[in-house]
Amino acid sequence: MQENKPLWPSEQYRNTVCVNGAEEYSFELLREILREQLRLLGAEECIRPGVKVVIKPNLVVRAEPDSGAVTHPLVTAAAAACLQELGASVLIAESSGGVYTQAALRSIYTGTGYTEMARQYEVELNYDCSSGELKAPDGLRCKGFTVITPVLEADVVVDICKLKSHCMTGLSGAVKNLFGCVPGLMKPELHCRFPEKLHFGEMLTDLCCAVKPEFCIVDGITAMEGNGPTGGHPRHMGVILSGRNPFAVDVACAELISMKPEEIYMLRSAMERGLSPRSAGELEVLGESLETYIQKDFVQPESKTSNFIEKLPRFLRPLATRLASPAPKIRKEECVGCGKCAESCPQHTIHIEDGKASIDYKGCIRCYCCHEMCPKHVIDIRRLPLFKL
Repeated sequence: MQENKPLWPSEQYRNTVCVNGAEEYSFELLREILREQLRLLGAEECIRPGVKVVIKPNLVVRAEPDSGAVTHPLVTAAAAACLQELGASVLIAESSGGVYTQAALRSIYTGTGYTEMARQYEVELNYDCSSGELKAPDGLRCKGFTVITPVLEADVVVDICKLKSHCMTGLSGAVKNLFGCVPGLMKPELHCRFPEKLHFGEMLTDLCCAVKPEFCIVDGITAMEGNGPTGGHPRHMGVILSGRNPFAVDVACAELISMKPEEIYMLRSAMERGLSPRSAGELEVLGESLETYIQKDFVQPESKTSNFIEKLPRFLRPLATRLASPAPKIRKEECVGCGKCAESCPQHTIHIEDGKASIDYKGCIRCYCCHEMCPKHVIDIRRLPLFKL
């Protein structure tokens, strides 16, 4: 990465978010939209000939482009084309859930449509599975992270996320997408170190501040609602967002899917550090109105924390949180025993017995990694009936 970068997030564009409608995934339409959004965000100031740009999409699992689980390849292709027009060399890099190997990357790229996209639009995909240390001197929870090499070596990181609900963090947007900079099975280690949602959110804010993405683009044409980031349902929203400040972009995303920014721990932590606007009312919205695309009936994840817990006496909160937090439940009759859930479990509480997965709930920290990584989507999230009320 370039040393002595200017102040981040960019003061000039700190609260600026660009919003445009897009009813379908059309390369030409998306290129036109993103070219104008990048212009409004001052891309020419930092994207110049010879600059190395790494695009970080959300390819959390091998899923079809229209599933709502992954950044659509045409959004990434259009962004890459705009950056190449400005003279940048562009590399697409991601570390999905599970192991971080060349074979795993090939499977993910092929299954998400990125292999064909890269061939058709002449964009390079990363297959370097090395990693290194990235310092986070101002981190609250972490002072450093192991991240994939392309992110370490980039002059500019462009974060292209998918708009989704998320069972652990509430929202999967620009900030959460950067968790994919952590290689493979090192992600469960961070889940293990920070099992509480508040601390995990603070860690994600630390990571975002260490990576310092210069541009954030949100694929909100087909979003995912319900038990995201992989087990929810596609929701057509028809919108593309972008901004220079990932926290401001996520405030806009929260507004679109009817979530309160202060209930999203990454944003709460950023607000406390003075990095994020506190509401969508503080945003400078360019392009179209944000209100046009708000989904008031957006389905929230089953795991959404009950608001009453923070009103209880402090000594009662741990027990109430444990009782109110839903647990992953495996539909054993449909489980194929592939072991992906056990591989991703940070506490190693899942075991394969007689060809079926089984959870030891004594050690379960309710991170929902198993739900997220199950390729057959046979792990549900269920809470006690009392707390559904």
